[in-house]
Formats: sequence, structure tokens, C-alpha cells
Amino acid sequence: MTKHLPLLERILPLLLVSLLGCLLLTANAEGSLPVLRLEAEVPLETASLPQERARVWEEYCESVLSDPLTQQEIKAQALSLGEVIMRYSVSVIGEKPQSGYPLYIAMHGGGSSDTPDSNNAQWDMMKSYYRDSLDCGVYVAVRGVRDTWDTHFNPESYPLYDRLIRNMILTMEVDPNRVYLLGFSAGGDGVYAIAPRMADRFAGANMSSGHPNGISLLNLYNLPIQLQAGEFDEDYDRNTVTADYGMKLDALQAEYGGYLHRTLIHVDCGHNFEDWDREPIPVMRDPAQWRLTGDRSAIDVDSFPPDYMDDFVRDPLPPRVIWDLATRASTRSTESFYYLRAPYSTDAGLLNAALDRAENAIRIECQDLNGPFSLLLSEDMVDFSRPVLVTVNGETIQVSITPDRRVLLETTCDRGDPFYQFEAEIPFDADGHIAVSAN
Repeated sequence: MTKHLPLLERILPLLLVSLLGCLLLTANAEGSLPVLRLEAEVPLETASLPQERARVWEEYCESVLSDPLTQQEIKAQALSLGEVIMRYSVSVIGEKPQSGYPLYIAMHGGGSSDTPDSNNAQWDMMKSYYRDSLDCGVYVAVRGVRDTWDTHFNPESYPLYDRLIRNMILTMEVDPNRVYLLGFSAGGDGVYAIAPRMADRFAGANMSSGHPNGISLLNLYNLPIQLQAGEFDEDYDRNTVTADYGMKLDALQAEYGGYLHRTLIHVDCGHNFEDWDREPIPVMRDPAQWRLTGDRSAIDVDSFPPDYMDDFVRDPLPPRVIWDLATRASTRSTESFYYLRAPYSTDAGLLNAALDRAENAIRIECQDLNGPFSLLLSEDMVDFSRPVLVTVNGETIQVSITPDRRVLLETTCDRGDPFYQFEAEIPFDADGHIAVSAN
């Protein structure tokens, strides 16, 4: 929790009250389904929710922007946490679209080094590497926090990316639904590590010449990603592993849908290839067949990462969310993923949630969880004036919900994203049963 936010300090007494005391089980008048009444600690009128959300967001922005620490880090273009500092450069290109600028977070190559010189040189290169071919956007080149192989995904890196995105939203007129992640070499390693753990923050991602290091891709259901490698980039098997991970995404897409992706294996290239501009260049026509049979049939494509990513806009409240709870970054202050939330002690299992706005319903399948989780709800997801149908592992219950100002305040501060404001939270145990108080 960021202790320097006055708004958080004001709501702490509200946050300490347990949700469990607000859940009451009653009988349905028709006797068809049990009805759970979710009472609010600080009730909000449904009709006033748009105004209340806007007011709380405005208060939050004022609180963050008036904080001396925030002002200092924005001026210095440096974010600190513990012993590490994440430095970054900012470039603004083109005229701002009506919804705000797209944000491109670019990560340099390099990695493990006895001195900072190599990574500093790589960072300097990344400051213009993709920027010079952009037509519009806020381009942020980040410097890895340590000179280690995992320079872009040290434990402290994840909460710093959260703060970076928040600050760009609040100070650079960035569209929260058009935040893109891209990286080359060690930066590609970073994309592999960060994208699945923070998929709800991004609209698209591009990985060039990196290695996945065994990461699970399950959390990328709603995050389109482009994978790129050179045909002869044989160090750490980057070439074949990139094709393998493209095939993993093929298999996930065939099983679940979603998982939009494109895999590019660059013909006759090693670790480096020209992905920094729009000039079409030859890539394998079918990366899977190249991997499996050696077929080198080629086509020319524009591999410039923003041209792929710009086709996608984040849906912060998507119809379906798949969450692998073993693939998280426990150093982040937020415990949320889209409209699901779980303490970091819940670090195993899979949640598969489906939102049906027309039916005012949520369906959740939970598999092999080792701890509790909760469902966050907002007026953008459901109609609070009607009971919400909640089905978990095939068991359905109706939930009558009164929007709660406590939840609105807490979730506004949680990710610092106006599209992740919620007005209700339903807790579940590890088996998917709604946690009901004994009162």
C-alpha cells in the first residue's frame, strides 16, 4: 500500500471492516434459487453511481498529483522502490487523439553485466529504436533496475510498472485502454515475464529476440501478442523456442478461443533484424511448419511492433477472463486481475470467469485453488437494480447487491485506473463457495 496517499489514509477505517458481515442468505420468494443479499457498509444509490465514480476519481487524481513524492518522480523521470531506481525517458509524438495518447513502454537489450555501461548504452539506443517510426503516442523507454539477466523483471520492477502507467495516465493524457508493451533481447525476456503477470494493464505486446524462461501463457487470453525471432538466433534456442511458444498459443486458442497472436521467424536473420520500421521484410510463411518440417517458404510482412499492436484496444471488463494464479508478481500492491481478486497466498489453481451482461450473470469455474478469491462488480458489468446470477462450478445463486462506497474507494486506489472502479465485491472460499457470515 502506498502510504503517501491521503485518500487511502482517509478510507483505511472503512477497509478494516470485514465483507463477511455484509452477506445475508435469504429465501427466494418463488423458492427456485437461494438469494444472497450483499449489503453495503456505506451504501450508494444506483442512480448516483456515475457521478460518485467521477467524484472519487477526481479526488484520487488530486491526491496523487499533490503528493510530493509523485511530483518528484515525475520531474526526475525516475521511480524508486527500496534500493532500486527505474529511470525512463519520455517522448511525445503527434497530435493527441480524442481518447488520449497511446502509451508505448519499450525495454532495451543487454542484461547481465559487471558495470552499468552496457545497459546504459542499450537504453540510449532504445530511446529512439521504435520511436522514430511512430506517428503518434507517448513513447517511454525504461532502464532496467539492475544489471542482471532479468534486468526488466526484478521483483521490484512490477510495482514500478504499475506506478509508471498510473503516472502516465494522470500526467501525459494517456488512454488507459491503449497501453502497449514491447522489448528487444533482454527486453523481449521482460515482455515474456511481465505480460502474463500484468495482462490486465495492456492492450497489446510485442516480444523480439527474447526467451520465455518457461513462463505460462494462460493469462494472455485477452492480450494480443506478437512474437519475433531470427531464423538463426540459436543462443538459448531463441529461434525454435519462439516458434514453440507460438504453437503453444495456437493450442490455447484452439481450446479456449481468445489468445490473439502472431509469430514471425525472420528469414536468414540471427539475433538482430529490422523490426524498427514499416518496410516489409521476409518471414516464414508458417512458423509451425518451419519448426516441424523445416519448410522455409517465406512472405514479406511489416513487422513494426506498433503496427501490429495498434489494431487492439484493451477491454478492461472482457466477457471472459482466464487467470493462472501461479503466474503472478507478489511484489505488486494490487491483488486484482481484471474483475477478479485473490490474496497472494492463493498461488495455485485456475479461474475461468465469463461475464454475460444480457443475462446479468457471471459464471466461474475454479480448479485446484489453494486459497480464497473474490469477484469485483461494477455498474459497467451488471445491473445492480436486479439480482445478479452467480454460478460457480455449476452451482447458481442469486445475489441482490447494494453498491458500496467502501469498495469504490478502495478499488479506485488499487490500480489507479478509471476503468477499474468497482462498487461491489463477493468473496469465495477455495472451493468456490460464497463466504457467508453466520449472522
